[in-house]
Amino acid sequence: MTSHSQGKRSSRKEPLLPPKGTRDLVGNEYLNYQGFAEKAAEIALYYGFKPVETPILEHEEVFTSGLSSATDIVGKEMYTLRTKGSDRLALRPEGTAPLVRAYLSEGMQALPQPVMAYYYGPYFRHDNPQRGRYREFRQFGLEVMGSPKSIYDALIVRLCVTILGEAGIKNPCVEVNSLGCKECREGYRRELSSYYRKHAKEVCAECRERLKSNPLRVLDCKNPKCAPIKESAPESIAYLCTECKKHFKEFMEYLDEMDVTYRINGSLVRGLDYYSRTVFEIISGDSAEEGAESGSALALGGGGRYDYLARALGSKKDVPAMGASLGVDRILLSPSYTPLHPRIIKKPEIFFIQLGFDAKLRSFQVTEILRKARIPIAHSLGKDSLGTQLGIAEKMDVPYCIILGQKEVIDGTVIVRTMANRSQDTVKLEKLPEYLKHLKR
Repeated sequence: MTSHSQGKRSSRKEPLLPPKGTRDLVGNEYLNYQGFAEKAAEIALYYGFKPVETPILEHEEVFTSGLSSATDIVGKEMYTLRTKGSDRLALRPEGTAPLVRAYLSEGMQALPQPVMAYYYGPYFRHDNPQRGRYREFRQFGLEVMGSPKSIYDALIVRLCVTILGEAGIKNPCVEVNSLGCKECREGYRRELSSYYRKHAKEVCAECRERLKSNPLRVLDCKNPKCAPIKESAPESIAYLCTECKKHFKEFMEYLDEMDVTYRINGSLVRGLDYYSRTVFEIISGDSAEEGAESGSALALGGGGRYDYLARALGSKKDVPAMGASLGVDRILLSPSYTPLHPRIIKKPEIFFIQLGFDAKLRSFQVTEILRKARIPIAHSLGKDSLGTQLGIAEKMDVPYCIILGQKEVIDGTVIVRTMANRSQDTVKLEKLPEYLKHLKR
């Protein structure tokens, strides 16, 4: 390090903070995310989904191949970089395209179809940070690849609603629509373009630009100025072909049978180009009420069918598929969210106290005995004083302490103290797990 850089480092008065739009997850906040991910994965596994994880970095064309430059993700929000070998990479802004890329590159076409996968992890978009919107955000996703059947559309929606229900989000508002297939959608696109051109002077500049490059995206506009025009715009379901009408009707019949409450939103298109036929969004009751007042309700999740994305990513034929993602950050910020505690990480109920060097040496044997018995503990091995260690145990509000001193090391025992009444027993080390399990009943 040069003296110049040392000078710069030493002159810094404030500690470095995470980059704008990112956060550290510490303590209970981390546990909340971990607990949600575990519960969502458990539900997905019960329904036959298997875990898949893709790289955080992908080739940029994974996203640009299926999305036009007029899409916000490609045009404004992707983080991209060029490697020393001149490869263009991108931090993944969404999860569906990488899953399709993995489906093709890992030979999943040869597996029994459909392939049903779930995933969880961080995603990145250069968005304007605000409540519920981060530049690094976390999503839980579900994908069914290899079947055109409408029952999978309904299954994905049902699982999203179930996962949200387990997280305390009751009576979510599910909005559904159908964009049709690539044949019948062209007629709708022409009709929508014609309608908006007649009102070009009444809509915002962004809508006028979208009208030239990607007409369906005008329906994504949140500008209050454009709301009256959007409300009277043609709806895609009026232009569906016979097969698309049948698919959408079956989808809604399955939702009815599954007791999923929903409503048709004729202006729902979602923000990604690759969607076809079914699209949906889920808004919590709290967010819907807030959005009604502010005009900016945030979706907790959503998705749709993407039957043509695989061909855009290099497949020789279309792979019909349906998927969705849940915005974990937004779910955890919901007023009705109920924390889900992780199973792997348990709050210790026992504090281990050691006194003297011989006890420190024996400490690892004690903690390993308890680990094998699946009994988590807390400790402060760097402390020597009994009073100091008892004080830490009291602050942590643990119900029991294990005390190992010089005499206990010689005798092969430990003292187990109940913190509530200060009663204690001397227990042989080999019988400690059985004693603790009986004590906590």
